[in-house]
Amino acid sequence: MAASNSTPQPTGSHRELVEALQELHRAAGRSSFRKVSTLIRSRDDQLSDASHETVRSAVNGIRVPRWETVHDIVVVLAGLCSPPRDEESETARFLPLWRAIGEGESGALKSFQELVNSGWGGEDGKWTPEQVMGVVINPFSAIEIHPSLAVPHEPLMSEDDWVRIMARQIEEQGVEHTLRVLLHMLKGDYVGAEEGAPYGYGNPDREAINAQAAFRYGCQEILRRLGREPNLLAESIRAMRADETMDRDERAEMLENESDLSLMREVMIVTPETWDEVSEGAHHMIFGYLIKQIGPVGPFGLPDAERFGIVWRIPEIPAA
Repeated sequence: MAASNSTPQPTGSHRELVEALQELHRAAGRSSFRKVSTLIRSRDDQLSDASHETVRSAVNGIRVPRWETVHDIVVVLAGLCSPPRDEESETARFLPLWRAIGEGESGALKSFQELVNSGWGGEDGKWTPEQVMGVVINPFSAIEIHPSLAVPHEPLMSEDDWVRIMARQIEEQGVEHTLRVLLHMLKGDYVGAEEGAPYGYGNPDREAINAQAAFRYGCQEILRRLGREPNLLAESIRAMRADETMDRDERAEMLENESDLSLMREVMIVTPETWDEVSEGAHHMIFGYLIKQIGPVGPFGLPDAERFGIVWRIPEIPAA
């Protein structure tokens, strides 16, 4: 029996690309491969120097072409169609087909910027992979979003900052935890819900928000230093009392607090282990003893160490 000389047929994603190229080739009047090659080389914006054999190989599925080759073939064939097809929309249609060959289903999807530039597709009445993805990831498909979350408001942060914060949250807490918390909030249990409006909607007290965040971070750092510097509190108290630059009202407030003997007893027994056992007033006194200044406050999204610069009354010695 004579050996077969037939060329292996493309399969999978490669086959889808070839079928799309052949459809475009038919719409262009089955122009000769030599003509397509000549027109490619005559363009000033060509990405390749595709020969007629390269064009034939790509259209017939003999081998997987480079993207530059596919781009130039598509641009030329789109111009030969009657009526001509839009070059940009055709190359945008072919790029996911080509990417899918090497990247699988994820490569077939539009990138975020492609989605912004060209939309979800589906103008021909057929569902696109992007439309399916859009339905699946839209929280509206899974829950009934609380109506109070749709009121106009002034955002607390930029979209880019929000994305960075969410990426950090996912990295630290995991994907499932972050997504379940997000869905939980969208259903109406969000910070500020008890007041009837989402936290940050309207006119938030940004200064108070930043002050609370700075205090939490400062206390965290105080516990870290107290854990490895047992004499830090006593030394900081002496440094504060010797600080001639300290604001008069701040010093008067500190002296008034020191007259409360029960409060001072709490302060003097503080260790990282007893921190949660003493009052918030003791926390504030210790904060004032150890930290001379914290700030200025950096933008949302930055790590706390970059958002809040601490000036200690006793400078920290870098660890060896």
